[in-house]
Amino acid sequence: MAKRRASQELIAADDGSEETEVRITPLGAGQEVGRSCIILEHGGKKVMFDCGIHPGLQGSDSLPFLTNEDLDEVSVALITHFHLDHCAAVPYLLAKTNFKGKIYMTHPTKAIFYTLMCDFANLASKDTDKLFMKADVEAAMQKIEVIDFEQTVVVDGIKIIPYRAGHVLGAAMFLVDIDGMRALYTGDYSRVTDRHLSAADMPPVRPHIVIVESTYGTQLHGPRETRERLFTDRIVQTVRQGGRVLVPIVAIGRAQELLLLLDEYWSRHRDLHKIPIIQASGVARRALNVFQTYVGMMNADIQKAFQFRNPFSFKHVTVVKGGQEFEDPGPCVVLATPSMLQSGLSRELFEAWCGEPQNTVIIADFAVQGTLAREILNSPTHIMSKQGTKVW
Repeated sequence: MAKRRASQELIAADDGSEETEVRITPLGAGQEVGRSCIILEHGGKKVMFDCGIHPGLQGSDSLPFLTNEDLDEVSVALITHFHLDHCAAVPYLLAKTNFKGKIYMTHPTKAIFYTLMCDFANLASKDTDKLFMKADVEAAMQKIEVIDFEQTVVVDGIKIIPYRAGHVLGAAMFLVDIDGMRALYTGDYSRVTDRHLSAADMPPVRPHIVIVESTYGTQLHGPRETRERLFTDRIVQTVRQGGRVLVPIVAIGRAQELLLLLDEYWSRHRDLHKIPIIQASGVARRALNVFQTYVGMMNADIQKAFQFRNPFSFKHVTVVKGGQEFEDPGPCVVLATPSMLQSGLSRELFEAWCGEPQNTVIIADFAVQGTLAREILNSPTHIMSKQGTKVW
């Protein structure tokens, strides 16, 4: 039987007994997108899956509802990947709560997590409601343990095996076994191989419970080739007519996939060589070293390409540190952070360019409720700047 309580706990049991009962409690990402954090409890043991922030909220409001759970009873936290909505509350969890368990990530996730969290802490340093400092990130790195795909780890009698999830470099889905009860948890995952990553693995054993990311659960995606053609066609149409293209995007992950696509397209079209492609992100520039280090975790095509040259050393892409190095070159394609257009260079460029009809903005990530990116998709009659003036 299964029933949902007012607290949003899900209790599943074959016969209602404590021995077979499994309690699942979303502390975040329950009927919302963002701040993924799920507690699974069985046989007196608790596991936390992910611990992220809500990208549409600020400060402590963006955290999962960590005070709703006795965190000192959680044996282990398993982090699926490095995107902020899945991992950015980890330094807070480790520094400012009574969580005492172990915490695991894959090698690439931990490496990129450090880069992103340092940047996050620096950006938040002037906020009065900052979640953590860089020292908390350094302390978290000392506590985070790494795990390989298909490696088995046992913590407090809980058997843990990560499998590839696709999506971004190092992303994992976790199979946990507690006294014979098997649960599979995955954050974002990919069902098809892309330019640099393999599709998600199919675990060899059948789980009793699956907890799965459902952001696009009610939508149908067209074939990858069709979506890529629509993307490149709109970009080329814009720049050939003298316009600028802004792609607000997470600095690491999908950005590298889109840059591989654009670099390949530009290479086939000589008339586009004079049109610059710019990724404005110091974080992305630093993280490219991680991509080179962990090429063995990418798909066979990219590993083969690395035998001849580094495909992430783009021929037609310039990576700049951020707004301080960016100069408007006229017709161009710019990938800038953040993806939700809440602040930063992507917001500055959007406000500067949105009033000119020849320019284009392409929302390439899921647009979270309460953000400017979602507002744009809802076809507003006007757009207000961060200062409260009408820019379109």
